[in-house]
Amino acid sequence: MELRQLEHFMALCEEMHFTKTAEKLRIGQPTLSYQMKALEDELGVRLFDRLGKKIGITESGKILLEHSKMVFANLESAKEQIGELQNVKRGKLVIGTLSGDLNHIASAVLLEFHSLYPDVQIQIFSLDDVVEKVIQNEFDLALTLMPGKDERLTNISLYEEEFFLAVRRDHVWSDRNAIDFKEIQHIPLILNPKGHFFRQLLEAECNASGIQIRPIIESTDSMSILNLVKEGIGATIISNTLFSLENKGELKAIRIMNPAIIREVTIVHHKQKHIGKAAKGFIDLLISHVNRFNVGVYNHLLGIK
Repeated sequence: MELRQLEHFMALCEEMHFTKTAEKLRIGQPTLSYQMKALEDELGVRLFDRLGKKIGITESGKILLEHSKMVFANLESAKEQIGELQNVKRGKLVIGTLSGDLNHIASAVLLEFHSLYPDVQIQIFSLDDVVEKVIQNEFDLALTLMPGKDERLTNISLYEEEFFLAVRRDHVWSDRNAIDFKEIQHIPLILNPKGHFFRQLLEAECNASGIQIRPIIESTDSMSILNLVKEGIGATIISNTLFSLENKGELKAIRIMNPAIIREVTIVHHKQKHIGKAAKGFIDLLISHVNRFNVGVYNHLLGIK
């Protein structure tokens, strides 16, 4: 079994078509067919079901595909580690953040990170759900709310985040300091769309409590949502961090209870991916930043001196 065979096998799994795969690899179709037949003969199993011009991967093929991905991920990790021995400060770091306050937190450490690793190219992307990008090896790290249990991921806990109902100070409920969770179904809400990770968690909480929410407006832009709330159009549910960062006195935070909405903020990375010195440095800076400022943000929100 050769690495080139496995590379061609993985390409065929992606295209599911011998002719298209051969063209993509710039080899003859007979060569590709011979390689796959030799691979099957060596393993003693069929990797593909051939149905005329179409093919489908077998259960044995799925197992080989999963392990092939691990093989090449490990090789890439080895290259990165060897490269670090030559120069620990070069390279590229791609980070994803859940849109909103987590993007603020990641961006807050950029200046310090750049001073420590001036030759590392860093990219930060803000998306509605960044976990899948980590799983697909497109992001090195992601800053997000704690995802469901996934054996492919390593989670590094940062802090717990409470979410509050944010209303304009002249809102009919602005004299309240707390509301029951079930009461949010009666409030005109402006929220992220259902594809957003926090919205998915909120919907799950609603289902568990037997209620439904129907937002009057949905937007992927947290700043636009807050501006609409400031205009008195509706209310929103927002993290304590983002509220403290963006509120200039126009809004009031009302605690949600029974249950409270508390989520764990975490850094995630793929277990099979090598986390180099630059990535570890970024994680350390995030942890340090959170330890310095998170408690102060929370106390500010609740008016604690």
